Amino acid sequence: QEQLLESGGGLVQAGGSLRLSCAASGRTSNRYTMGWFRQAPGSEREFVAAIKWIGGNTAYADSVKGRFTISRENAKNTVYLQMNSLKSEDTAVYYCAADRSWALLRTTADAYNYWGQGTQVTVSS
Repeated sequence: QEQLLESGGGLVQAGGSLRLSCAASGRTSNRYTMGWFRQAPGSEREFVAAIKWIGGNTAYADSVKGRFTISRENAKNTVYLQMNSLKSEDTAVYYCAADRSWALLRTTADAYNYWGQGTQVTVSS
């Protein structure tokens, strides 16, 4: 099954930027839809962004639209989340996920089959 590993989390000041990476197992790119979700303490896991591996179609949550950008690099089997203009409300554990239904661009957590371990993002104000 697919193995996902997130990296790039850390502490950043409000207004700053951070880029998260999600490395998938295998030497070749997969055909899955890839998503980023986040979960703050005491909150439900929420959708952030998603991208279709083939074609590159994207979707974003309204709360991050215009600030975050999701992308993929086929040669490295890696998905990125570029986060700009960070706010304290962005503080959460960020998870990378893969949806085997690669033809779709879904935004609910229960639609995704594989998950990374999460990486902490803390935005100080």
